[in-house]
Amino acid sequence: MKPDSEVYLTRARSEDNTMKVIACYNIKGGVGKTASAVNLAYLSAQEGNSTLVWDLDPQGASSFYFRIKPKVKGGAQGLLRRKRVLDDVIKATDYDRLDLIPADFSYRNMDLTLERFRKSSTRLRKLIEPVQADYDYLFLDCPPNISLVSENVFQAADVMLVPTIPTTLSIRTLYQLLRFCDKRKYKHLDILPFFSMVDRRKILHRGMLEDPPRTRSGFLTSDIPYSSEVEQMGVKRAPLATYAHNSRIADAYRSLWRELNSRMDHPPA
Repeated sequence: MKPDSEVYLTRARSEDNTMKVIACYNIKGGVGKTASAVNLAYLSAQEGNSTLVWDLDPQGASSFYFRIKPKVKGGAQGLLRRKRVLDDVIKATDYDRLDLIPADFSYRNMDLTLERFRKSSTRLRKLIEPVQADYDYLFLDCPPNISLVSENVFQAADVMLVPTIPTTLSIRTLYQLLRFCDKRKYKHLDILPFFSMVDRRKILHRGMLEDPPRTRSGFLTSDIPYSSEVEQMGVKRAPLATYAHNSRIADAYRSLWRELNSRMDHPPA
């Protein structure tokens, strides 16, 4: 395992590409945001893409899965005030072409720090500009709320992946998110909900999959089933494909990654 103090090594990417920023986000917690960020980032790196994950959640689940200490020297204030640059805090993971900006418990107060800046909703976008030439993909693992941090995420991201459990309350929360984004006019942001934690034994889940709600971009057709193997990520501290490569849920994430790539390459008119 690479030591926590090791600086990231991933800088092998083509000059022609533009880094895509993918936010895994939902207002609700416990819907599969972190599992999606970790597993999709791993698949991206396995395909040869230079990939970075930023664990923005102070709980630090992505950092835990990648076996990296959730600590950033200088904390959120150091980053936001430009006393620390991202190059200084990126860590190598155990996987080739996959790096991480760890969580820090100070992220819980990031909103308060952001409020002190002019143009505070674009601060995150400016922070990631120096690493755009080094990575093909940046995945943002986001905390579950609507705040100044999330507004920064919406400004910085090209795509917002929204894992959504196929239940009435989860769909209601999705609509709240869509209305918020429409009101703020994030026209650059491609919002892509997909069903997660799907249990096809449940009538409600099956009904939602057969007749998904209408949204601006539509639901992705790939869905992620409920599986105890996802819970094993906390025991193995590793992406699914490293220990359950042939499982149904690992296949589901591969399908989701292929569909996401297709949408990014050929966005709807």
